[in-house]
Amino acid sequence: MSEFPKDHNDPAVGGIAADRLRSIIERVERLEEERKGLAGDIKDIFTEAKSAGFDVKVIRQIIRIRKQEPSEVEEQETLLDIYRRALGM
Repeated sequence: MSEFPKDHNDPAVGGIAADRLRSIIERVERLEEERKGLAGDIKDIFTEAKSAGFDVKVIRQIIRIRKQEPSEVEEQETLLDIYRRALGM
């Protein structure tokens, strides 16, 4: 026999507010569906960029750089330059 009550209609089964829990879960599920849709839209944009002759890998790199703080970008570029010079590039 289960230690948990089986009445699914009780609004506070086991001390848990079932309606609130259901609401939270449903909100997350909706957002996950939206995220899937957005991921599809982003994929379509990259396909468009590629068909227009742009290098998608470089576009992704630019997007990643634009998310960073300017000082962080500068530090990375400085290190990249130092490493290239150390390797004779």
